[in-house]
Formats: sequence, C-alpha cells, structure tokens
Amino acid sequence: MKILVTGGAGFIGSNIVDRYLELGHDVSILDNLSTGKKDNINPKAKFYQVDLLDPNLHQVFDEGKFDIVSHHAAQIDVRKSVEDPAYDANINIVGGLKLLQECVKHNIKKFIFASTGGAIYGEKNKFPVNEQGVMEPLSSYGVAKRSIELYLGVYKEVYGLRFTVLRYGNVFGPRQNPKGEAGVNAIFIGKMLNNEPIIINGDGNQERDYVYVGDVVAANALAIDKGLWEAYNVGTGIGISVNQIFTDLKGIIGYKLAPNYGPAKKGEIYKIYLDAGKIKQDLGWKPAMPFKDGLQKTVEWYKSATF
Repeated sequence: MKILVTGGAGFIGSNIVDRYLELGHDVSILDNLSTGKKDNINPKAKFYQVDLLDPNLHQVFDEGKFDIVSHHAAQIDVRKSVEDPAYDANINIVGGLKLLQECVKHNIKKFIFASTGGAIYGEKNKFPVNEQGVMEPLSSYGVAKRSIELYLGVYKEVYGLRFTVLRYGNVFGPRQNPKGEAGVNAIFIGKMLNNEPIIINGDGNQERDYVYVGDVVAANALAIDKGLWEAYNVGTGIGISVNQIFTDLKGIIGYKLAPNYGPAKKGEIYKIYLDAGKIKQDLGWKPAMPFKDGLQKTVEWYKSATF
C-alpha cells in the first residue's frame, strides 16, 4: 500500500511511519515541522514539508497517488485550543476538511483519523467510557476532533469515503516532546532528569487513560484493512492520576524534589478513561504495555535524547 501519514515527523505519527515501513508499505510523510522534528523522519519515507492549509497541497496527492491517508497532523494542545479557538479550528477543522477534499478528488481507498478519547466525551460519572457515551467536549480541541468525525459521516454518505476513527487516550512514550504544553509524562521526565522543579496543575488527583505509543501503533496497523466506518476507543480502561505519575517517575529516576501545586487549567477534563472492548472484539487489539513498564522504557529513551 502507498500510505501518506500527515504529522509523520511528530511523536505518534513518526512511530506509525516506522511500523508501516516495517510492514512493507510505501510510506510518505506530510509535515510542516511546526512541532514535528527532522530527527523523527524515517529516511526510507518520502518527506513533504507542506502545511495542510497550503494551496499546493494537491500537488502532494498528484505525485503520491496514495491508497491510504493516516491523518495525525494537528494542533494538539488543549490549553492552546481554549485560549485561541479560531487558531485551533483553522488547523484541526479547516485543515482536516482540505485534506478530506483531496482524498475524495484522488480516490483514496481509506482514511484513518486520529481522534481523541481523552477530550471528546467531556466529564462523565461512569467509567470506563465506551463509544456510545454522549460526546460533550469541554475544549475547542475536543470540538474540532468531533467535527471531523461528523464530517467523515457526511463524506461517507456523499462520496462513499471509507474511514476508520481511532479515539486515543493520553498517548505517551519515546519521541514525545518534554518541552511542550501537552504530555505530562514527557514534561515530568524532562524536568526530573534536569533536576528542575515540577508544577502540578490542580490537586493532582485528576485521572487519564495513559496508553503507550507502541500500542497505538499496533492499532493503526490493524486499521489499514479492518474497522471500516467505525470509531474505536484506544485505551487501557485504567485511570491514572497525575500524582501517581509523579510518584512512579520519582522512583524510576531518583528525583528528590517535592512537587509544587498550581491552579487547574481551563478546558481540561478531571477524569476520563476508556472502554476498549469494541476494538478488541472487531480488530483483535488490546494494550500490551503495562503503564510502569512503559514509563521505564520512556525514561531510558529520554536519557539519550536531545531536544
């Protein structure tokens, strides 16, 4: 298969590119390098440094003649989306629509969409949350992801576009940027390795579903030819608090400082973890990496990484 991975120089996308290449696919990357890194680009993949909003986006499709598009390019910072919703919508909604238009024009066989299980459902009282849960996102980021899911339904009915939606929990692992605003594991690791003080936003008891990037990659490999016209949660079904992450990493790294606590951030869900029973049944996927083992692997990677 000829596969285009948008955001393929980023954290999740670059790991997926590597796996697709291992499986023998012909892979291309589209990334504007605003947050992606050249070091993440697999030399076996063809690279297009192009923005989703570039008026010449069609040239990439004209040349590439892709079978599948895996869409991982996005504005990923929930806090940024709350502060500047128009900026978020321009990238995550308008950019996504421009990509969908190219997929239709070039008869793409399948569109794999990286959505969010962490931000799309909103606050809930019953856990874990399955795909039938009412979607009430509290951030512009969640609204944008939900919007593209709704547009995919339109594109299915109007154009027959084939797709699979993967709603990720909080993905962590090697290549996540420790200097970004998203990704508490990476941020904590970066600061602990440099013996810098850590601020926990809120009381630290907020819980998320942390899924290792290798498990997310496995879901994307299965989605190439399975899960047609379905949306799937990709998570562990386990809620882990920020305080627990701090404690676990402190033990792994040998960090000596106590955390500082600051105000909670607007737009962030207090508690969410996901029921992944549907993807297990349909695709045969289940998380393989225990959380603490994933943390250990991630710490070891960061010890030799540069940012």
